[in-house]
This record gives sequence, structure tokens and C-alpha cells, in this order.
Amino acid sequence: MQPSSHRPDPSGGRSGPEQGAGSAGGAVSEPAPEQAREDVRRSASDGTGTACDAGRDETVDWGALPDPVRERLAELAAAALSTLPAADVPKRVRPVARFAPAKRAGSGASALLAGLRESARFRTAVVEWTRTHRPEALDVSAEADPATTAAVALLLGEQDAAAKVRDVARRAEDASLRSERDAALARVRKLEAELVEAREELATARADVERAREERTDQLDKLRGRLRKQGQELREARDAAERARRDVEQATGARGGEAQRLAEELARERERAAAERTRAERAVADAEAARRSAQEARAADEVRLRLLLDTLGGAAEGLRRELALGETGTGAAPADTVAGTAGPTKAAERIADAEALGRLLRLPAVHLVVDGYNVTKTGYAELPLAEQRSRLVGQLGALQARVGAEVTVVFDGAGVTSVPAANPRGVRVLFSEPGVLADDVIRDLVAAEPHGRPVIVATSDQEVVTAVRRSGAHAVPSHVLLTRLGRT
Repeated sequence: MQPSSHRPDPSGGRSGPEQGAGSAGGAVSEPAPEQAREDVRRSASDGTGTACDAGRDETVDWGALPDPVRERLAELAAAALSTLPAADVPKRVRPVARFAPAKRAGSGASALLAGLRESARFRTAVVEWTRTHRPEALDVSAEADPATTAAVALLLGEQDAAAKVRDVARRAEDASLRSERDAALARVRKLEAELVEAREELATARADVERAREERTDQLDKLRGRLRKQGQELREARDAAERARRDVEQATGARGGEAQRLAEELARERERAAAERTRAERAVADAEAARRSAQEARAADEVRLRLLLDTLGGAAEGLRRELALGETGTGAAPADTVAGTAGPTKAAERIADAEALGRLLRLPAVHLVVDGYNVTKTGYAELPLAEQRSRLVGQLGALQARVGAEVTVVFDGAGVTSVPAANPRGVRVLFSEPGVLADDVIRDLVAAEPHGRPVIVATSDQEVVTAVRRSGAHAVPSHVLLTRLGRT
């Protein structure tokens, strides 16, 4: 907004065309409203209104304005800020113009109020904008809001602005006191209701206590009567016990010798009965052991007989196949592969390679017994023991599925923490008992087989080889079995 070119002269008249117009009328006319606003702006810009503004600042404490007045002033200043020239806006207020219109009054209230307090030019510009765009905001009628009236008085610099501000503050304080009074009355009413409720609860509790006291008195009287009755019964029982004790003492004195003799005889009879019972139990245990031994022996004989019959039947079938397919008078007969048909040296030579082992495995009812760790440590000793067992059992399972032979693998049980619960893939897996070697288990397995059944023992332990050959079994080195397993 540009200042006007007209300046007031010392006598209060006007220079320029307006002065001439007034002189033509013979009197000095009142300035137009636009001219009055221009004079207010000029005075603010020239510093002529500083004394008056300072006086108003001394009478009105802008820092202690009531909240309603602060809100009205910030609202009017924020509304006018976007359209005012930069020259009319103090520097500290200019950043507020960049705020969103809805946030200027709230976020920039402190800066806006400081600008209104410190700059009369800014106040004048806000007043002019309000008169032009929102004249209803300057309504100071009796029906107007006291906060709005006080804010307009501050902006216009009215003499009673301080009184209006104090009136708004007093009204705000009265409203706060009324609110506090209403809240206190509400609390009092609530406390009175709680007091009534507490009194009712107290009366109920007292009634409950009185009723409980009466019930306890009745129960106490009943317990006392029962206690007296029990005391009387106890005295009668004590008297009866004392009479019985005297009677027993008299009877014991009269029959002491007879009772002693009967007691000793009863003790002797008990000892004889205990001895007879012990002999009877021992006899029953011996009979049961003999029966179990007979059953086990019979079962073993039946198993050996069945295996022998199966072996004989298989051998006969093998002979028939050999006679039907082979040339007469040439080749080896199937009986030549059975242990005992040649000396130990020749039997070892026959199964010194994988082909000979394959021919033996095709015999009917053949039983392959494997020295587990002897074979695994020959083929893959670098693996852990658990993986060695798993790998060997898997390979033997594949071999059993192909040739149909009975396969038993024996491992030393020392150091084994988990024993398989079932025979995987048709392979019988045995672990020696603690303190028993797998070699001894292999010897027992070979000895348990009936004579005539082909038995093959896979091991490189020479002591085991010698023992099983003596029992009629074939021995195959571990590396030969590994070669045969590699082809399966």
C-alpha cells in the first residue's frame, strides 16, 4: 500500500486540492473516511503514532491477554495476512504468511500477536482489511461478544481497551470459577451418593456380622454339648479299658504257662510250614525250568530239522537243475560247493573271488553270516561307526533282495547307544552282549546250523575263518564280499 502524497500542515489544514475545496465553502470540512485511514497509515509510517501506541502498550499487557482475546486477534491478523503488502507486515510475521490458512491462527499466534503489539502499521493494516472484507467483525454493539469487543478496542487503540480486556479476563475467570464450582458440586453429589451407598453397605455388613455372631454362638453351644458328651464317653471307655486290662492280667496269670507253650508250638509249626513252602516253590521253579528247557530244545530241534529238510530239498532241486542243464561227466556237481566235500584250503580257493561267492549265494537255503565291523573297516573305515553300519546293512539288503539268501550281520555291541528295533530290508542285525565279542556270536551262529546246510561267513579274521571251517562253513574274505556288494 503506497502512502498518500498529502501531508498535514501545522494548523491542521490540508494542502492540495482538498484544501482549496474547503476554502471555497468558507469553512474547513471534515476529512473523508478514506483520508482518515490514510492519515493513520501516514502517522504509523512516519512515527507520529509512537507515543500513543506506547501509552496503549503501557496500559494493556499484551503478554497477559486472556485466551479469547488472543484468539480473536490472531484470527483477524491471520485472515488479513495473505492480502497485506509486505511493507505493512513486520519481518517476524512474514514467515507466518507461508503457513496454510487454516494453521496460521494456531501455529503462528505468538508471532502475529507480537507483530500487532510492536507495529502500529501492522495493526492499522489489519483494521483496514477487516473494515473492507469483514466489517461485521468490528461490530462493537452491546450484543457483540466481549472478547471480540476487546480485540477490536485493542486494534483501534480505544481508551477503554484495557478495561474491556480486564472485563474479558474477569468473565473468563468467572467462567472458570463457575466450571470449578460445577465440578465441585458434581463431586460433592457423587461423594454424597457414595456415602449413602457406603452407609447402606455398612448397615448390611453389620447385619451380616450380627447374624454370623448368632450362628457362631449356636455352633459354639452345640460344640460344647458334643464335647461334654464325648468327654463322658471317653471316661466310660477308659474305665472299660481298665477293667479289661485287669481281666487280661488275671487271665494271663492263670494261663501263662499254657499260652507260652502254645506260642512256642505255633512258632515251630510256622517254621516247618515256611520250609515246606520253600521246598515246594523250588520244586515248581525246577519243573518250570525243565519244561522251558525241553520246549527250547524241542524248538531248536524242530528248527534244525526244518532247515535240514529245506537244505536237502534245495540241494535236490539244485542237483536236478544241474543235471538237466549241464553236460554229463563234465563240470563240478553242486555237492562240491558244500562245506566238507574238500579240505579247508580248497574251500577257500573256491570263494576267493566274487564269481565263486555268487555261485554259493545261489544255493538253496544258503545262510550268509557277515562279520560287520571287519567288512566295514576293510571297505570304508573313514566313516563313523553308525554310518558304516547303515551303509553295510543297506548293501546287504539289496543283495538279499536279489539272491533271496538268509543274511545275518553281527556287530560288536560295545559303545553302541542306539540299536535298530527291526531288521531293515530283510537283514538280521545282531549286536553282541556287553563283554561278548562279535567273533563268539558268529561261532555260535555257525554251530547252531544243522549239518549239511550251506553257511557262508564273510570275514578276514583268520581265527574266525579257522573256527567256522572246522564247523563246515565256507569263509569268504571281506574284500571279496565288498566286491560282490559293489555289483549289486
